[in-house]
Amino acid sequence: MIARSVGRSVGRSIGASGFATGGGGPSYDTDAQAYITLVEAADSQSLETGVKDAINAFVVGCKSDGIWDAIKASCILAGARTLTGALQPLVGTAPQPYNFVSGDYDRKLGLEGDGATKYLDSNRADDASPQNDRHFAMYVTTADATDNIYMGAYDGSNAVTQRFLSSGNTSWRLSGTTFYNVNSSNPTGFAGASRASSASFQIRQASTDYTASVSSATPSTTNFGVFCRLDSGTTPTAPSDGRLSFYSIGEALDLALLDSRVASLMTAIGAAIP
Repeated sequence: MIARSVGRSVGRSIGASGFATGGGGPSYDTDAQAYITLVEAADSQSLETGVKDAINAFVVGCKSDGIWDAIKASCILAGARTLTGALQPLVGTAPQPYNFVSGDYDRKLGLEGDGATKYLDSNRADDASPQNDRHFAMYVTTADATDNIYMGAYDGSNAVTQRFLSSGNTSWRLSGTTFYNVNSSNPTGFAGASRASSASFQIRQASTDYTASVSSATPSTTNFGVFCRLDSGTTPTAPSDGRLSFYSIGEALDLALLDSRVASLMTAIGAAIP
């Protein structure tokens, strides 16, 4: 699945790093290269080699883990030199930003909301993934200061998907009508939920796994909001003032594997940027 663009005629082979070797030096996995090309065009300049290596390692690693194909919409909200570059999609359609400015973006830490008007429409509908085959995840670099929503979707009638901060708890719903509360103040780092069953879904937060025994229901038709929950298509509810450096939406996957890959990606990006 990796380095599909490498021609056999030049005698290249795949090294342990995920690069194609031989025939004039390394090249990246085709999906990683496509993303890097988008970002560099949006930035109007090249990324550091270390940032590109980090992106390639993430993509190759996700493919090796068997979780890449489950990611249907994703942005790395870090690494790029500009806000425009950071909003290029790693997978899927680019999100629609509302009210963000360049000062909200930090190359190492990601994009910061304001708890009021700044959010992303992911352009990925909640019901685009099957009712019992879905995930959403994020990487939090600065925690929300108030009881707001990091990601979510609701159309006013069908089940809600969201991660919500509530009085010291993190409350989760994934195509359900009942909250599952994780008794954790408000940790930074990776957080996500994945459903592969009608009877329950999995949560991973602060390197700890939880099983939420909550039955599924018909998902909403609304697009996922990032830094908020989008209600009935366009209305942002409880926007977050936290800072995110990654999000993904799609089908069910192993959250621990994604956690490991995203954490390594963020560490490598931070080390590569002066």
